[in-house]
Amino acid sequence: MKPLSATDNLFLMLEKRQQPTHIAGLQLYDFPEGAPANYVSRFAEELRQYNQPVAPFNQRVTYRFGRPYWKADSQFDLEHHFRHVALPKPGRIRELLALISAEHSNQMDRERPLWESYLIEGFKGRRFAVYSKQHHALMDGVSAMRLGTKMLSTDPNERNMPPVWAFDLKSKSDAKLTNRLDATTLVAAARAGIRNNLTAIPHVAKAVRDAWRKSKTDSAYTSIFQAPQCVLNDRITGSRRFAAESFSLARIRAIAKAFDATINDVVLAICGSALRDYLLDQNALPDQPLIAAIPVSLREDESIGGNQIVTILANLGTHTPDPAQRIQIVKASVQEAKQRMKTMSQQEIMAYTALMLTPAGMQMLTGLIPRWQAFNVLISNVPGPKQPLYWNGARLRGMYPVSMPLDRLALNITILSYHDQLEFGLTACRRTLPSMQRMLMHLESGIEALEVAAGLSCSHRNEMELSW
Repeated sequence: MKPLSATDNLFLMLEKRQQPTHIAGLQLYDFPEGAPANYVSRFAEELRQYNQPVAPFNQRVTYRFGRPYWKADSQFDLEHHFRHVALPKPGRIRELLALISAEHSNQMDRERPLWESYLIEGFKGRRFAVYSKQHHALMDGVSAMRLGTKMLSTDPNERNMPPVWAFDLKSKSDAKLTNRLDATTLVAAARAGIRNNLTAIPHVAKAVRDAWRKSKTDSAYTSIFQAPQCVLNDRITGSRRFAAESFSLARIRAIAKAFDATINDVVLAICGSALRDYLLDQNALPDQPLIAAIPVSLREDESIGGNQIVTILANLGTHTPDPAQRIQIVKASVQEAKQRMKTMSQQEIMAYTALMLTPAGMQMLTGLIPRWQAFNVLISNVPGPKQPLYWNGARLRGMYPVSMPLDRLALNITILSYHDQLEFGLTACRRTLPSMQRMLMHLESGIEALEVAAGLSCSHRNEMELSW
C-alpha cells in the first residue's frame, strides 16, 4: 500500500455532495478511414478485452489507522468503469454536452478505483467521443491530459493501441507525470505549502510589506483584497453544466502580435470580455474588475518546468467596455505579478504564494468569511500537443478539459491548445450560474472585439459547429 500525499488527501477531504472533486476530459474523434458503420460497437468490444488495468487505475482508497492509502483492487470489475453509450437523436453537440454535464455531476464510488471512461456514439456523421473521468486525488488535470495524449500516436496507421487504463507508462521514457500546474491543484496545495517553507518567511515578510505599499500606488498591482462580491462566488450545488468550444490559434496569435501581448494575455482578455457580457445578461456585473487565479510559467522561453510554475492573481478588466483597454489592463497585471516573483528565490516564491493564498484555501474549506474572496474565478491555460494525433487510426479532432468548480468558486475555465486550435472547457454549477452555454457566444464576441480593436479582419470560425 502507498499513502496518499497531503495534496491528494486534501481532495478527498474537500469532496461533498455539492462539491465532487473529480476532473475529466472529452475527446472527439473521426472514424478511421474505411471503418464500417458499426465501428464503435466493434471498438467497444476490443476495449473490453483490456480488463487488467495498470496503476494507478487498479488502485482504490483504503484506510489504516485513519490514514488513506492506495491499494490494488482485488475485485476490479471493468464493467463498472468502462461504459459504451449512445447519444439520443439528433446526436448534436447539444446532446453531447448535456450528457457530459449529467455524468460530471455524479460522484464516484470510493469502494472502487476512482475513474470512469465512456465511449460515446450516435453522432451525425462518422464521429465518436470519449469522456474520461478521474478523481483529483488519483490524478490532476494536467497529468490526465498528458497521459491521454501519450497513449495516442502521430501515425494514422498505428493499431493495437490500448485504452488509457491499460497504457503502460514505462513504455515511454518521458512518461513521468509530476508537473501539476492546473489552478485547482495549486490553490489547494498552497494551504499546506507554507509549512514546508518556514525558513523563507523573513524574506517573504519584506516582499509582502513591499507589495502592500505598491498596491496603494501601482494600478497594475493585484492583491488578495481586490476581488469584488459576485455571483461567481455564491454557494454551489452538485449540478454541473459543461460548455466547450474550439477557436483558431492563428486568430489568437494575430491578436497577441497586434497588441504586443502573450497568448495567455489574450486568453485572459477574452475570458474577461465573456464574463463581462455574461454577468451583464444576468444583471450581476460588479462595478470593480473581476480577479482570476491563474498558474503561469516564469520561463522566458516556451518550455514548461514544474519548478517554475506559480499561481498569480490577474485583473480581468471586466469594469471597462473597451477591449483594447481591457487587454492592456490584463497585460500590466500579469507582467507586474511575474516581475514581482522574479525578484525572489524559488523557496521564497513558494512561501510567498502559500502565504498569499492560504486565506483563500481556508475560505474554500470552511466558508468562515463568505463576504471575502481572494479571487473570483479559476483560469488555467495548458499547452497541449502541437501535431494531429490518432487512436487506432481515428483522428483526434478536439480535446476539451472538464474541470472542477469549488464552493464559492462556481466557475472553472480551462483552456488547452491542440494542433492549430485553442480548446475552451467551461465547467460551472448549473444552478448558481444558469445558461452557462451563452458564454460560448460571448467568447467569440470577445475575440471579434479584439480583432476589431487591433484592425484585423474578423474571421468567424465556430470550430465545433463547423465540424459537428
